[in-house]
Amino acid sequence: MAGKRIDGMLLKEMFTSGAALLNNNRDSVDALNVFPVPDGDTGTNMSQTIASAIKEINAKPYSSVADVANAAARGALKGARGNSGVILSQILRGFAKALVGHEEIDGPLLAQALRQGANTAYKAVMKPKEGTILTVARVIAEEAEEARDKQGDVVELFKLVLSTGDAILKRTPEMLPVLKQAGVVDSGGMGLMVVFRGMYAALTGEPVDAISAVGQDGVPMPGEFVDDHESLDEITFGYCTEFIVSHPREDLKDAEVVRLRRRLERIGDCVLVISDMNVVKVHVHTNEPGKALQYALELGELDSIKIDNMMEERREREAKMAEQAAAQAAEEKEYGIVAVALGEGLTEIFRNLNVDQVVDGGQTMNPSIQDLAEAADATHARNVIILPNNTNIILAAQQAKALTKRKVIVLPTKSVPMGISAALAFDPAVSPEENEAAMKEAAEQVHTASITYAVRDTNYDGQEIHSGDIMAMVDNKLSLLGSDVAQVAADITDTMVNEDSALITIYYGSDIAEADAQALCDALAEKYPDCDVELQNGGQPLYYYLIAVE
Repeated sequence: MAGKRIDGMLLKEMFTSGAALLNNNRDSVDALNVFPVPDGDTGTNMSQTIASAIKEINAKPYSSVADVANAAARGALKGARGNSGVILSQILRGFAKALVGHEEIDGPLLAQALRQGANTAYKAVMKPKEGTILTVARVIAEEAEEARDKQGDVVELFKLVLSTGDAILKRTPEMLPVLKQAGVVDSGGMGLMVVFRGMYAALTGEPVDAISAVGQDGVPMPGEFVDDHESLDEITFGYCTEFIVSHPREDLKDAEVVRLRRRLERIGDCVLVISDMNVVKVHVHTNEPGKALQYALELGELDSIKIDNMMEERREREAKMAEQAAAQAAEEKEYGIVAVALGEGLTEIFRNLNVDQVVDGGQTMNPSIQDLAEAADATHARNVIILPNNTNIILAAQQAKALTKRKVIVLPTKSVPMGISAALAFDPAVSPEENEAAMKEAAEQVHTASITYAVRDTNYDGQEIHSGDIMAMVDNKLSLLGSDVAQVAADITDTMVNEDSALITIYYGSDIAEADAQALCDALAEKYPDCDVELQNGGQPLYYYLIAVE
C-alpha cells in the first residue's frame, strides 16, 4: 500500500510543506495569543524557527530520514525564537533522536519519534504547563503509541495524529482558564497542528495549492528560498540557480512538476520546487544551470532568473573568516555581558553599563537562539552573562549554551529594568558564582510596570478588556486598565511604592513626548519626596512607559 513508509526525500517535502502552511497562517496563530498586547508573536516565532530548519535541510543533499531530521533539528535550534519556537525546536530534536540510524520511517518508528519529541520538549521547560503546545505534543504521542501496532501504514497513523491533535487542542481552554476567558485555544498547540497538517498534505499528495507558500499577490513567499550558502562546507555544485516559471502551459500537470524536480535532483542538490500551477518557483545548486533552465522551459515561460557563483562567494567568505579569526586570536577576557533590549535609549543605557553586546529584541521581537549564541561569542570572554530581559526569551537564552563553547550564565531577568539593575551589580573582581548570586539578587529587588494598549477586545483574568484600553502590567501581570496613559502610569506607580521604596525610574517610549514624560516625572517626585525619581529616554516601541520601583 502506498504511504507505508517515509523516505528521506519525502520527509524533506513534508517538513517543507509544514513550514509553508505555518508561514501562510502565522498571522492567524499570532491572533490566538491570550494577552491582547501588541506583541502576540507565537505564529511568527514558530514560523521563523521552522524556516531555519528548512534552510538547514536545503543546505546539503540528505538521503536518509535520520539525516533529514537531524538537519531540521539543528536548523530549528539555531533559529528558535520565543518560548514557542524553542519548544518546537525541542520537539524536532527528540524526533530526530528517535530516527538515528534509520533510512525510512514506518508506523511504529513514527510513533516512537513523536513520543521522544514530546519527552524532549517537556524536559526543556522547567515548569511545564498543561493546556499548551506541550500537552498537544504529549497526547498525540500517547495515542500514536497505542495505535502503532494497528497502524503500520504511516498515512493512517498520521490521520490519527491530526484527529487526536485537533481534539486535544479544542480541550486546551478547559486546562488553562485564561484560554477559556479569552475564548481561544492555545496558540502554540495550534501552530504545531498547522505544521502537522502541512506535513500530512505532502505525505498524501494533496494538491499543492492547498498548502502552497503563496502570498496574496500570487508571488511565492520568499522565506522558503533564502539561501546565503553559508552552511555549505563543501561545494559539489557551484552555481546557485533560481528562477520562476511565471506563465506555465495551460495544460501543465502536477506530474510534470514532479518530473522537473526529479530531473533537477539528477544534476544538482538543494532542490526546491514549489508550485500552485499558476506559478512555479525553482531553486537548485548545479554545475549545469543551462540544463536546469532548459528542463524548466518545457513547463512554460521563465522569469526572475538568478545564477550565483558559489565558489567565488566561498573564496570571499573564507578570506573574511580568516580576518575574523585573526582578530579573535587576541587574548580572551574573563567576563562578557549580553543584554536583550529594543529602543535606542535602552541600548545606550546598557552600553554605558559596559554591556558588551546588546541584541535587538524584547516585547515585539524575540532574538533566536543563534543570535544569542553569536552575541556571546562576540564578547570574546570566557564567562558570558546573558540578560534576556523578557519572559519569552529566557528559554532561548538557556538553549544558547548548546551553540557556544563559552561558559554561559543566564540570569532570568524578566524586564529591562531588572536587567539594568543586574548589570549595575556586576563586579569584574569576583567569581562567576558570586556575580550570578549578586546580580540575581539585585534584579529581584526591582518591580516593573509596563504600560501599553490593548489590540483587541477580550476577557482576561476576570477583567473585560476593550481594544485601545491602556493596560498596566506589574511584573508581567495585568494590574490596571484605563483610558489615559499619564493617569494609568501615575496610578500604577502608586500601587508599587511602599515605605521601603527608594528609587523610581521612568523609561519613556518612542510614542511619548519628552515634555509629557518630564511632567509625569515631576508629578511623581512631588508625590513621593522620600524616593529619588529618575527619567530616562528608553525609546522602546509600543510600550509607553516602563516604570521601575526598587
